[in-house]
This record gives sequence, C-alpha cells and structure tokens, in this order.
Amino acid sequence: MRVTHVAPTAFGDGGLFGGGERYPLELSRALAREVPCRLVTFGRAAAHVHEACGLEVVVLAARAYASGHPAHPRGAGLVRAIRGADVVHAHQLHSRTTAIAMWAARARRQRRVVTDHGLLGGAVRNTGRLADRFLTVSRYSAEVLDAPPGRTTPIFGGADPARFHPDRDDKRAGVLFVGRITPHKGVDRLIRALPADASLTIVGSTGHDTAWPERDYARLLHRLAASAPGRITFAGTVADDELPRLMRRHAVLALPSVEDTCYGRRVPVSELLGLAVIEAMASGTPVVCSRIGGVPEVVSDGQTGVLAPPGDVDALRDALTSLLRDDARREAMGRAARELACERFTWTACARRCLESYEAIVPRATQRNAA
Repeated sequence: MRVTHVAPTAFGDGGLFGGGERYPLELSRALAREVPCRLVTFGRAAAHVHEACGLEVVVLAARAYASGHPAHPRGAGLVRAIRGADVVHAHQLHSRTTAIAMWAARARRQRRVVTDHGLLGGAVRNTGRLADRFLTVSRYSAEVLDAPPGRTTPIFGGADPARFHPDRDDKRAGVLFVGRITPHKGVDRLIRALPADASLTIVGSTGHDTAWPERDYARLLHRLAASAPGRITFAGTVADDELPRLMRRHAVLALPSVEDTCYGRRVPVSELLGLAVIEAMASGTPVVCSRIGGVPEVVSDGQTGVLAPPGDVDALRDALTSLLRDDARREAMGRAARELACERFTWTACARRCLESYEAIVPRATQRNAA
C-alpha cells in the first residue's frame, strides 16, 4: 500500500511553524516506517528530500496564494505528485490544495482520506463529500466538521517519546507557551495571569492575521510584558532540537486559548487538539490549559494537568500558582502525563490508527501487491 499525504503549507523556515504544519510531517514520518509514504506540500522554494526514516518529502514552489492565505497556495505539480498512491490523505479540509488533490484522486479512483486542523471554510466547498474517510484529530473535531459517523475515526496526534522526555539533570523553572502568536491563543490572558514570582517563555511565530487590530497582537503582548520587566522572554521560533529541551526545562506548559479574543471577537473553532500539550506531557511536564475544544480529550484534569475556564485570568493564575508552588504535586502530575502520552499519544500509535482505516478502504489485492 502506497500512501501520499498532502498538506498546503510546509513546516519550518520555508513555510509556517504551527501544529497544523507539524502534524502531517510527523505522522508521515511514522507511517513511512510501515509503508511507502510521501508527503507533498508547498513552500517558498521547491525541494525533494528522502529522509532516513524512509519518508519522501516533495515541496512544491508556491507561486502565489489565493486570497493571500498560506493554506491556499498556487503552484504547479500537485496532481502529478500524488500519482501512483493507493491512498491520498489530505490535510486541511477547506484548503484549495485539498480540493485539487481530492478531485484528482477521485478521477484516478484512488482512496481519499482527510484530516482537518481548524482552517475555516468558505473558500472551498463540498470537498468533504469526496472523502472515503475522515480521520479527525479529536472527537471535538469530528463534531465541528459534522463528519459522518460511519466514515469517521478520531486518530488524535502524538509526540515522539524518544525526543520529548524528562531529564533528571535538567532543573525546571517557569512557565512555557508554545504556539502561534495570534489572538485566539490567549497569550494576553497568560501574561496577565502570570504569578508575581514566575517567569514566562513565549515560543512561536506570529500569526497571519492581516486585519486590524489582530495584526498588531504581537505589539500588544510586548506592551503587556513591560509590566513584568525581566520575567517574560519572547523566544520567537526555535530550532527543532531546541524545543524538547525547552519542554523539559520548564515547570509548566500553558495553553490559554480563548473563546472570545481580547478584541471582542468570537472564535468559531479554537483548539482541535493541542500538539504542544502532548509534547509537554511526553516530556513529563504538567500542563495548565483552557477547558476548550479537544483539549479535555487529552488532558486528565487534576491528574496530568489542570483545566481552567477559557479566558478566566484569575482561574489561570490560581492554577499556575498552585502547581509552581507544589513540587510534589507537579512532579506527580508530570509522571502521570508522561505515562499517558506514551500509552496513547505517540506518532506510532497515531500511524497505527491511520493504517487500520486505510486497510478498511483499500482493496486487499492492492495491499498484498504492495507487501
């Protein structure tokens, strides 16, 4: 069985640093250890890489973006790049890239699977009806998509426990945030909630918000941080090998996503999963998160972390203070978080769920020939 994943935007310097970009790459790497797998995506420059795990990565050059949005790249080569696959697994249901891949795969009678990462609809319609299977990152995601139950399986996401792991030699201190710097992530609430004696490291790139006032969100955060001089660090994007070290050197990871932004705008879809949360858990780092979206499907409140009402600064501050001041509780939660992540939320486990779904739609003769 030959599998091709399609993602609209590459992860990294040539694309974006976000969970929606990291997810297809990590899942494809895990699948490549089991079946021939290719990842086709778009970036600033074309590239063709064969990774040590067996994954073939094809980056197509994006010549322009429909509506100026990075999830809708325009460039040649996509239809040709998915040729030969038994399964075409597209990411971001409402992306222009997914629509093209699904129609092309249908014309060739290739099996079609889709996983959404929260891109809002409107630009591309009716793509979902082309999918043989919806493999969602959470049960919440399936509800948001109104995916047909008989064709839907939550596969969640994962972390590599060999990369993300605790280290007794690392001293833990402070709060860590990892994610895109955009209003729905609620980083402004986190800065306001930071306990007086705590430090905060903010890791991530700015979002692609083009409208005012959202496009000035990063400036707002810097103004808020001025009230805690010397305690808040904006690290920007970090090298791939640096992130695991940051995870295990911080006492707590925070994910303060909101339902209503600081600008008074309602967030239609917030956290479908939260990859950074899983990576922190694998690192033995307890998490403090908003009780929002698919996060409660990953975090066991009071056991692997603490869930707080979205946007509630006081509740967020209380949760952070409680964990930062109680070493024994924090360490117990970290151990439980690591155990749960290794048991349920690894990329290997995610890949196995994918393969089970692929096998249900690919003819047995094709599977035998591929073997």
